[in-house]
Amino acid sequence: MAERVRLDVALAARGLVESRAKAQELIRAGRVRVDGAVATKPSRKVGPEARIEVVGPEPYVGRAAHKLLGALAAFGIGPEGEVWADVGAGTGGFTQVLLEHGARRVYALDVGHGQLHPRLRADARVVVLEGVNARRPLALPEPVDGAVMDVSFISSTLILPNLWRVLRPGGRALVLVKPQFELEPGSHTGVVRDPRLQRRALERVRAAARALGFTLCGEAESPLAGKEGNREFWLYLERPDAGVS
Repeated sequence: MAERVRLDVALAARGLVESRAKAQELIRAGRVRVDGAVATKPSRKVGPEARIEVVGPEPYVGRAAHKLLGALAAFGIGPEGEVWADVGAGTGGFTQVLLEHGARRVYALDVGHGQLHPRLRADARVVVLEGVNARRPLALPEPVDGAVMDVSFISSTLILPNLWRVLRPGGRALVLVKPQFELEPGSHTGVVRDPRLQRRALERVRAAARALGFTLCGEAESPLAGKEGNREFWLYLERPDAGVS
């Protein structure tokens, strides 16, 4: 039986990329297909008969776009004709996906400056809000129909109250949960591989959302892991029409 090897090793061995590191980057960006299907794990084992291809160029300004694409598909929702907020916008991968799926306007918020891609910055449908610490009360010109959130180095539970405030009644939120930032200090080191810790992190965010009055409409694993290999999870929340304010 022919030996099976890791996908990142196979990419480098076949000369499709210059290094394993580049292979891992492309795989996690959703740009590698095995036998016609997108592969998302560098550690996946493939045989010599596997048809491997690198697709591109990458159409999105950030790899995180593929995470949101997976969430919209998993939950069967979209922002067509609506106003949304992108909390932790970064280069704008989520903002780009929202616009491509018909959002009327997107408020792109980030604590940093100058990260949003120039193409999105120039789009009249995008309202750029930089230097915004989402942990503090958010002031938007209007209630939003939906919000997406992708933040790092802070627990999303600290930002959920502000999502509640900016959402209109009936508004929806897609929250990307990163276990490494939700767990207590000292409970893990590096990549969170223990499923029990992953479940604990998810439950912590669920509990915080329920305490605010959110309805949990669904959850799904992100189709792409974080850059270091951490599994990430989506929570689909809704602010009820008749909830606490």
